[in-house]
Amino acid sequence: MTIPISIPVRRVAMLSVHTCPLAMLGGKKTGGMNVYVRDFARELGCQGIQVDVFTRSQDDCQPMINHDLGPNARVIHIPAGPEKPIPVAEIAQYLDEFAEGVWHFAQVEGRHYDLIHSHYWMSGLVAEALQRQWGDLPLVHMFHTLGHMKNQIARDESERAPQDRLDGEHHVVAIADRIIAATPAEETQLIELYDADPAKITVIPPGVDLARFHPLDKAMAKKKVGIPCGDTNILFAGRIEPLKGVDTLLRAMSILQERHPEAVRNACVAIIGGDPWADDLDAEMARLQALRAELGIHDLVTFLGAKDQDVLPYYYAAAEMVVMPSHYESFGMVALEAMAMGTPVIASEVGGLAYLVQHGLNGFHVPSRDPEALAARILELLTDRELRERLGQQARIYAQQFSWDRIVQRMLDVYAAVMAQRGAPPMPPAPAVDPCRA
Repeated sequence: MTIPISIPVRRVAMLSVHTCPLAMLGGKKTGGMNVYVRDFARELGCQGIQVDVFTRSQDDCQPMINHDLGPNARVIHIPAGPEKPIPVAEIAQYLDEFAEGVWHFAQVEGRHYDLIHSHYWMSGLVAEALQRQWGDLPLVHMFHTLGHMKNQIARDESERAPQDRLDGEHHVVAIADRIIAATPAEETQLIELYDADPAKITVIPPGVDLARFHPLDKAMAKKKVGIPCGDTNILFAGRIEPLKGVDTLLRAMSILQERHPEAVRNACVAIIGGDPWADDLDAEMARLQALRAELGIHDLVTFLGAKDQDVLPYYYAAAEMVVMPSHYESFGMVALEAMAMGTPVIASEVGGLAYLVQHGLNGFHVPSRDPEALAARILELLTDRELRERLGQQARIYAQQFSWDRIVQRMLDVYAAVMAQRGAPPMPPAPAVDPCRA
């Protein structure tokens, strides 16, 4: 695939300060954003764009430069603060150090960029600091999650976004040349909650790697992952934190065990995410394991921990359904991946899931925090194989429109428009050969 001649961008500095795109899915602070940045950067590279993804170093034993993203794309680990995982709230105090590290790296390499693309609010603040060093480069920004939306579903003060995040988000909204919203709902939230200029917002959903996520033989997949339970599998994948609503799923399974024991006799809920074997359990993981014991569903629910994305397709294929009982999702990458595999999704009708999951077409919606409604939909899919297969086939077809090559082409149009606003001259076309699919 070639890049249109009108696109002036050849080198992109991509910022993902607080989380590395190469991290395993389901870690404490790894999820859809990691997948997005990784696959988006990889596809940019495939389409001839040189992209450096800068992220905070969390391990002093790893190489500073990683080439695992493929042609033209690199992950650069920048030391800023202690080189170990630290709470996200603490990373903000090291943003100046991070920006200085990025600038120094570019200076040493003689690297010049055409545009900055930042992810999450802290990266937007770093982008502003780099603009001062690099001559006011255009800034495209994507938030992925919004503090004001998090606060709307917070159950107590500990779950609320701090004021410095809210202030930072408002500031990035003001300074960015273009803001990428994943859904029309997020576009509305940016306008109503952050006073964003509608002319600065472009709605472009995330993509899905169709070469990785495609239908697989279910029996083979079950054997591959060795799920230690019965023949029928229900899957949750994501971070283990309160807003993901895993407790609603556990309560739904308890309802089914009590009222429909035959339907769940050979069923198992596999929960991917977190570290269920840690000596010092995360508070939410400890709460969920205690709830599992309290509900008496130990034989129905197994915690599998975080998994690499290379094995995740086998878990999707081994499942009869994927359940996303979230209280808030800006988009819902797991739902899209499951659909691409031909696996139906049951999801809360919130945020991006309300946009992505089409009720009765590729899955079902249920109200958030409603275990009764969730139990009813799980039972429906468990007991109706024809329905599962029909929804799965329609989900697979629906997911085709989200291929990364299509999504990246739309983003390149945004890049071109932003550069044109800055008066940048057109550049020569990129090579006609796609290095990833040649």
